[in-house]
Amino acid sequence: MSEGEEMLIVQKYGGTSVADLEKIRNVARRVARYRDEGHDLVVVVSAMAGETDRLLSLAHEITPEPSPRELDMLVSTGEQVTASLLAITLQTMGYPAEALLGYQIPILTNELFTRARIQDIKTERLKAILSQGKVAVVAGFQGVTENGDITTLGRGGSDTTAVALAAALKADLCEIFTDVEGVYTADPRIVAKARKIPKLSYEEMLELASAGAKVLEIRAVEFAMVYKVPIHVRSTFSEAPGTIITEEDEDMEKVLVSGVTYNRNEARISLYGVPDVPGVAAKIFSPIAERGILVDMIIQTARTDGKADLTFTVPRTNLREALKIIEEVAREIGAERVEGDENIAKVSIVGAGMRTHSGVASKMFETLAKHGVNIMMISTSEIKVSCVIEEKYTELAVRALHEAFGLDIPPEEEK
Repeated sequence: MSEGEEMLIVQKYGGTSVADLEKIRNVARRVARYRDEGHDLVVVVSAMAGETDRLLSLAHEITPEPSPRELDMLVSTGEQVTASLLAITLQTMGYPAEALLGYQIPILTNELFTRARIQDIKTERLKAILSQGKVAVVAGFQGVTENGDITTLGRGGSDTTAVALAAALKADLCEIFTDVEGVYTADPRIVAKARKIPKLSYEEMLELASAGAKVLEIRAVEFAMVYKVPIHVRSTFSEAPGTIITEEDEDMEKVLVSGVTYNRNEARISLYGVPDVPGVAAKIFSPIAERGILVDMIIQTARTDGKADLTFTVPRTNLREALKIIEEVAREIGAERVEGDENIAKVSIVGAGMRTHSGVASKMFETLAKHGVNIMMISTSEIKVSCVIEEKYTELAVRALHEAFGLDIPPEEEK
């Protein structure tokens, strides 16, 4: 943010940033400082920390499988409360503000309840509010279908709301405020010597998010990359600069590995004795795709009896639903059996420098082998290598890889 330069800024504050009234007042004071500098502001808020889980648990006390439509009606109320409270707080401080829900903007989505995707955003009402000198406070995480049904964008969806609004409004900057000071080379709770990364490319952040980094939701990064929205990830509780996520430059390519990340929300499904004929893969994965369940790694092993074994990963939260679908498909195609495994995790290394350096994957495999960590599945991209391992080895693997690729804070820089 250049001093004296007035900008249109979209900010997003996560659940820990608005966890109680005092924290909401703290957010309001920060917003007020931006207004005093002359910036136009759209502020996207999450529900108070723990509120979405509380609402979900109420629904699941009634039934193990509540209607997805009614769940969206229920959990969207968390953001409504926060948006209203922040607007009221700003008003009492003398800063005009107006709270809006997703349907009032409107943020139009498809009808895939609990994990809807944004299809269009109408900006006229937001622009009118900003032109009146008001702060627009938007309830994150939610949208509306063409039929008027409330939808939610999935966990972490407030990030997506913020970046999508920044793209639609052609904002100068999107700031994501959270409880950490930026994106780190690894989870600081696991790796004490993790370092804050000053700048990442969209592609690196996309790979980190897809591999399990919790700082930014993956669809938010996709929006930012497509619409070239610069993102600044920073702490609500500090004035320190965070991590800038922007287009790749030459300096980024010099770094071999930018970060090590992990994802424990992984489950593995294996089908044994699948007929090895054309069209079978489509029969297996089409019904899973229709339910909006993401499939990550896929490995197929041919056998000598004209059959194959197929293993793939899905989010652990979708395992029960995916197993039900796959067991039905297995009966239809004559597969031998289906197995599910929740005791896995995915560890990944990410870095733009991998494009121009060889030997990165082999170094990862050697490091894991040295520490007695068995690799079950492997996937790669130009700038990422991921391995599925037993969940109990997650922290060991992350620490070992962080050290092996020279990401630890040097002893002379330790506090």
